[in-house]
Amino acid sequence: QVQLVESGGGLVQAGGSLRLSCAASGRTFSNYAMGWFRQAPGKERAFVAAISWDGSIIYYADSVKGRFTISRDNAKNTVYLQMNSLKPEDTAVYYCAATVQHNYILLAGRYDYWGQGTQVTVSS
Repeated sequence: QVQLVESGGGLVQAGGSLRLSCAASGRTFSNYAMGWFRQAPGKERAFVAAISWDGSIIYYADSVKGRFTISRDNAKNTVYLQMNSLKPEDTAVYYCAATVQHNYILLAGRYDYWGQGTQVTVSS
């Protein structure tokens, strides 16, 4: 089992920044690719960003490319999502997730473990 706990969400004005963190425990963190997903009210959960176990491969959704940065610190068992130039449409609950898979890590179905989510609200 892997336990994931997100933090860093909150209320920010459009154009502002937030950094989300996801702390993992329970298994060897470096064995897992990590992803961030988000779910806005009335919408399906959507891919945001993903990073391979060693950080060498990174993917972003087109909607966040150039504004968000995913990173990880395997020594701290933590993955981060730096969010800049936030827009009201970024408002959602953000979830981190872990998978032992190395391919197709943009897909929510590839992930085995999920955090409880952290709310991000961007006001206009």
